[in-house]
Amino acid sequence: MQLAAYIFPSKLLYILSFTNTNISLASEPRTANCELRTANCELRTANCECMAASSPLRFSVRRAKPVLVAPAAPTPRELKRLSDIDDQEGLRFQIPIIQFYRHVSSMDGRDPASVVRDALARSLVFYYPFAGRLREGDGRKIFVDCTGEGVLFIEADADVELEEFGDSLQPPFPCMEELLFDVDGSSAVLDAPLLLIQVTRLRCGGFIFALRLNHTMADAAGLVQLMNAVGELARGAVAPRVLPVWCREIFQGKPAPTGRPSLAHREYDVVPNTNATIIPVDEMDHRSFFFGPRELAALRRLLPPHLRRATSTFELLAACIWRARTLALQPTNPDEEYRIICVVSARGHPGFDLPAGYYGNAFAFPTAVATARELRLRPLAYAVEIVKKTKSHFSLDYLRSVADFLVAKGRPHFTVVRTYVVSDVTRAGFPDVDFGWGKAVYGGPAKGGVGAIPGVSSFFVPFVSASGEKGIVVPVCLPAAAMERFSREIERLVGDEIGEEQRKAASIRSTL
Repeated sequence: MQLAAYIFPSKLLYILSFTNTNISLASEPRTANCELRTANCELRTANCECMAASSPLRFSVRRAKPVLVAPAAPTPRELKRLSDIDDQEGLRFQIPIIQFYRHVSSMDGRDPASVVRDALARSLVFYYPFAGRLREGDGRKIFVDCTGEGVLFIEADADVELEEFGDSLQPPFPCMEELLFDVDGSSAVLDAPLLLIQVTRLRCGGFIFALRLNHTMADAAGLVQLMNAVGELARGAVAPRVLPVWCREIFQGKPAPTGRPSLAHREYDVVPNTNATIIPVDEMDHRSFFFGPRELAALRRLLPPHLRRATSTFELLAACIWRARTLALQPTNPDEEYRIICVVSARGHPGFDLPAGYYGNAFAFPTAVATARELRLRPLAYAVEIVKKTKSHFSLDYLRSVADFLVAKGRPHFTVVRTYVVSDVTRAGFPDVDFGWGKAVYGGPAKGGVGAIPGVSSFFVPFVSASGEKGIVVPVCLPAAAMERFSREIERLVGDEIGEEQRKAASIRSTL
């Protein structure tokens, strides 16, 4: 099945050649046309017309040539093995993160791009595997070749102020492709830089820090650990407060016959795609939904008394969105199974004792299954109960069984057919990352629907509304017609409690 996408013509001006890698560090003018915004990019200059909140936003971005930032001191040259959780097919993709920072008078005279770049180089002495490249060996096993080549870094200037992005900074962000420029040749999983970072200075004195991570290297908590290290060194520390630990062997599967999965793993079922449910990416809308205390209370009131206090916010929201999303897709066969994959972390989970400083992927994908008919005819409590039951299956034995399964089956992708994947990053700490300018106004995933198969995933992101109300933002990616049905269903569920932030949720045509 073919995924549709916008193609930007480019002609390389020059190429730097690295080990097994060709990365273009400049390009000729390009033009991108998509619904609701036009980006005209001259050599290292982009003129953007976007939609921010309810009004047009126009600004230009001037980018310096991308550079490689290497560790500030010599680092070991070695091969380091990723875990068997890290290198599964479902994590072989790039994930974008974005952070917005206000102007701080105490930092006047300090250039955020220089501060971040210098601290990054010093951080890579401790986190030197990020300066290497991934290589694939026998059995599709991935290793990090610690070459010390470095990570890609771009500094840029935008003639826009932070306030012009609107009162509520939440995904999808306007002109994201200009705030995190995709350097030609850099987005491959193997033989390419493992991090791409762009720091864009704003006219008001604030700045935007955007990052793209090769997900095989770290999960959300591991990435925040690295970002905090950069922040601590930027603020004057000589070493990170938490020193990194590799130890990827703790999630190493055993080959057959000794390593036979001890549990069923329906997240890796091979499911025929009978209804072509993988949607062309350029036909999707991206929209964020805000759930504050009022909206969450309204949803909780839909549950019977025995579930109201026993259900976590994650379980409540995950079940609600899974059910509403399934109904919005209008399944033609009501007896087909629909899945929700809950990303459950081992960090802080009973029975796990991860080393302090471990930054690898430490989670699994326990999966709940129900038919479209069951989700439509039964109340929200039904979806909540099976989500709760599915999460309860997660344990150390479960994660070890997953590693054995992945080794035995050739590191497959989790099933994406009729599947919704949800990950909670509300406690990951993205907004708390401080490079010297204080906490981020917004920090976290740049959009939903990312992954090898676009559109199947969402994140729960911490958010403070323009009125100061704390809650959770959920970026959702759906076809336009399904998005309208989904929005109406969410509004019906929360009723009169729906907040102003919800009503103002903006959609934008995908440009993945």
